[in-house]
Amino acid sequence: MDVYLVDGTYELFRHYFAVPDAQDADGNEIGAVRGVLTSVLSLLEKGVTHLGVATDHVVESFRNDLYANYKTGEGVPADLMSQFPLLEEALEAMGVLVWAMVEFEADDALAAAACKSAQDKRVDKVIICTPDKDLGQCVVGDKIVQLDRRKNEIRNSEGIVTKFGVRPESIPDYLALVGDTSDGYPGLPGWGAKGAASVLSQYPHLEDIPKDPKAWNSTIRGSAKLADTLFNSWDEAILFRKLATLRTDVPVFKDIDELRWKGPRETFEAMCVRLKAPNLLKKTHALPR
Repeated sequence: MDVYLVDGTYELFRHYFAVPDAQDADGNEIGAVRGVLTSVLSLLEKGVTHLGVATDHVVESFRNDLYANYKTGEGVPADLMSQFPLLEEALEAMGVLVWAMVEFEADDALAAAACKSAQDKRVDKVIICTPDKDLGQCVVGDKIVQLDRRKNEIRNSEGIVTKFGVRPESIPDYLALVGDTSDGYPGLPGWGAKGAASVLSQYPHLEDIPKDPKAWNSTIRGSAKLADTLFNSWDEAILFRKLATLRTDVPVFKDIDELRWKGPRETFEAMCVRLKAPNLLKKTHALPR
């Protein structure tokens, strides 16, 4: 079997900015939720049998305690934030397993679910549905892959190397050096994508990088300047890597059978009425179990 793990937060943001506004009978915004459910339905229509969706029930996480400038919900439109609880409720009514994260982030749940799923001998492949670069660290050969559904692009381990210039296991180190603006940490001055890739392709982790730039591979340009910045900002680099490292110990499921889609719940009809989505109800009920 194949297991599909969906980044519900990414999907909600994507649909919020891509689909027309829509309101329920009480005037609450529902357009993005309806778009995400339609997207999940498309997976089921393609024959996906096992799937889970992770969301950031609250944007803040334990990482905000580690770094004051880490991302928060500030600036997120109110009518987008208000759709998170509705999305979680709607997916559960649809019969889809949902991980609504509070202490951790959706990406942590996806990482944990990918790791746990891959350990089950019944699982042939785990597909993490998100373009987020930090999930690249979870990719393992052709067993755990990353799918950008918008571009219809799949990345296995070699695909991660092609995209970033480093192996999956070096992604947290890579992000520590170059930063991740979407998560709110800047990386180190002077360290761009090309420099980080050239160094980490030779020395996979920060601790592997020689302190003496003269010992660096001769093909790495600007080694003296890069080394000076790194080792004078070592604590920041280690902190940023910790922020970039996804947690795989998050409780997600006990048995892979929990991810099997068995059809919608009785509450799904009322949810589709609220979402003004009769076709969604009809198509979901028509799917084979």
